[in-house]
Amino acid sequence: MKLFGFKSNFKCCIFLRCKYLLILFVSVFSQAQSDNNTFLKPSDTLNKPRRTGVYVGESVALGVTLVGLNQLWYKDYPKSDFHFINDNNQWLQMDKLGHLYSTYHLGRVGAEMLQWSGASKKEQLIYGSTLGLGFLTVVEVFDGFSQEWGASSGDIIANVSGTALYVSQELLWKEQRITPKFSFNQTKFASQRPETLGASINEEILKDYNGQTYWLSFNVHSFTKDSFIPKWLNLAIGYGGDGMLYGNDAEAIENGIIQNPYRQFYLSLDVDLTKITTKSHFLKTLFSVFNTIKIPAPTLQYDEYNGLKGHFIYF
Repeated sequence: MKLFGFKSNFKCCIFLRCKYLLILFVSVFSQAQSDNNTFLKPSDTLNKPRRTGVYVGESVALGVTLVGLNQLWYKDYPKSDFHFINDNNQWLQMDKLGHLYSTYHLGRVGAEMLQWSGASKKEQLIYGSTLGLGFLTVVEVFDGFSQEWGASSGDIIANVSGTALYVSQELLWKEQRITPKFSFNQTKFASQRPETLGASINEEILKDYNGQTYWLSFNVHSFTKDSFIPKWLNLAIGYGGDGMLYGNDAEAIENGIIQNPYRQFYLSLDVDLTKITTKSHFLKTLFSVFNTIKIPAPTLQYDEYNGLKGHFIYF
């Protein structure tokens, strides 16, 4: 039980590393071209060498990541028959939002890379947007055969939800009007339990659920079609948790700790970087990468302990 927080965030760390391996794959190829902007421009028709490169790059990146995960993590723990566990009461469900966020954005990257190759919309949705779901499903299988953990039905539901959020918007609106985003603040809790919540800022971002906030960022112009509203303006609804040293109160009490976890809700402004007009395909690629992160902005916060309060700038 002590490793639950780290385990869930370790999966998110693997996702991020995999994602940036894919971005690195594009960058290395782009440097070999005389015109980066032309190279990064999506193909109007199917470019088979590009599509092959995407599939090979994704396969290598995901394969290396899964092999590394198995060697660095699972091999040190005993195996068991495949089994499920119920961890849905852990960490105020922050880890589940991490799964949704991860599958959405890894799937989005997969779809956008196939779009860049000129693949059909059907191929983008079937083979691209399901990239995150496939990857994290394999991770759940690893968990299921590990005696230390077990596959989680809550994780699987969150993984499916992340992929469904992307695919449903493409089918319904042919654009992404609602984008999951992430932000982080350092908290006092990591120093109290650094082995689980992080011993450095890089570890804390991945491990300390108290400092994480997950957002659903809504593009206002896409919903209203009002010409006076900037196309890049978003309204974001956030969710976070605080007061957590252990995954749940029972685990905390077993370790002689009384904790008071509580949920936090946020309302804030945001920017959809992909809606910023530019002819530079390099900038479009850069905006797509950083559109995973919530922009610091004025924010309203509500929770049961502090009531309603405002932040001039919150991240």
